Amino acid sequence: MNTNMKDAKAFVKVSPRDSRYLELDNGKPYVPIGLNLVGSPDPQDYEKVLNTMAQNRLNYCRVWLNHGSFDIERERSGVFDKAAANNLGKFLVLAGERGIRVKLCLEYFRAVTAKKNDFFDSTLHHQANGGPFTDMEDFLRSAKGLAQFKEKLAWYRRRIGDNPAVFAWELWNEMNCVGPISVWAPWTRRMLAELHRLFPKNMAVQSLGSFDRQEFRCMYGVLVTLAGNDVAQVHRYLDLGAQWDVCHGPVDFLAAEAVRELQALGPEKPIILAESGAVEPCHSGPFKLYQKDKEGVLLHDLIWAPFMAGAAGPGQSWHWDKYVQPNKLWWHFARFAGAIEGIDPPAEKFEPVMIEHPRLRIYVLRGKKTVLAWCRDRQDDWRSELQEGKAPETLAHVTVDLSSCLSSPAGWKVRAYNPWTGAWQALKPDAADIILPPFSRSLALRMEVE
Repeated sequence: MNTNMKDAKAFVKVSPRDSRYLELDNGKPYVPIGLNLVGSPDPQDYEKVLNTMAQNRLNYCRVWLNHGSFDIERERSGVFDKAAANNLGKFLVLAGERGIRVKLCLEYFRAVTAKKNDFFDSTLHHQANGGPFTDMEDFLRSAKGLAQFKEKLAWYRRRIGDNPAVFAWELWNEMNCVGPISVWAPWTRRMLAELHRLFPKNMAVQSLGSFDRQEFRCMYGVLVTLAGNDVAQVHRYLDLGAQWDVCHGPVDFLAAEAVRELQALGPEKPIILAESGAVEPCHSGPFKLYQKDKEGVLLHDLIWAPFMAGAAGPGQSWHWDKYVQPNKLWWHFARFAGAIEGIDPPAEKFEPVMIEHPRLRIYVLRGKKTVLAWCRDRQDDWRSELQEGKAPETLAHVTVDLSSCLSSPAGWKVRAYNPWTGAWQALKPDAADIILPPFSRSLALRMEVE
């Protein structure tokens, strides 16, 4: 999605009109529509991938620094590679030209070790390999560790500077995996403040692992209320090995509940489902049923449900190169963008509600001038389609009661949007009852004051 020059030079920030949403610093609303582009493409493929994203109206992606073509610490701990930084600079230019903001995740390793036994081990920083550290705690707590990380941030400041293509700087991927809260929380507080000092025009954020068990409530409670953590991020996957049953069921439900979990913790800031998708039990690999999901049932649900539950944007998928790209599912992002085009969430001050229905889960965002509803067939999900091989049923003559949202249809323009076909249809409600046009899986409604 291309952008004009005025928007290209604007920075993303928390909206002063409604702190649950985002906007550009020129006052225009910004809903981050995109995914995790981790396993970043080779430099020769940057333009191709970003063109595909822009053509399908993505305006956001997340990359890991110190990984793939952006890895600046290749040879020695604390020695930074200018070529990798040049790759990042090129990527940001290309992204900015296409209206795509990029979240830059600085680190992802979970242990400092002499030998690499796991993907998340870093041997570069260990004393046995010429680095200055004995273990992870030494890296995070020692004076030399704090100084080295701050120098890395300062190096990025010198190379990247104030760049409006940067959505936010993210300190660490799933930092609770490095050790106890007594280790990562104080470090996070300190480094969030450093990010804000060095990059005052960009947001700063932190992330934790998949919210799939009781013990994570305390950790997420600390994370989302941290001063300087501008966006309350949550990760959650369809994972049949997860402790919570909610992570085994319909993706729309597990995604919406992740947002509600954070809402219950009380952060007065935007909430984003920043990682989602489906995995083999206990994150042992990409979901094997991905290859059957040619229509993108999983992707559709994780995009729509978080936003309709009150998040600042749709859910952001993992496995772009194992799922989205091979199955050619980019069009789902364009369909969502089309459904919300022209809506200003901070101005609407949306309130999320659910409407009871015997056949549908009806997610509603009730705004000042706009009401959005997303109707999801309860009897259709990944289990019925991908596991059992059942085709989705076409629902006809289904009526929904929107009296709790529309006291009277008078003065309201009501349209149905089919996100599977991209078709709009004008409706004429009888009182607050709306007869839905035939659809399968899901249907959206957009009601606006005329």
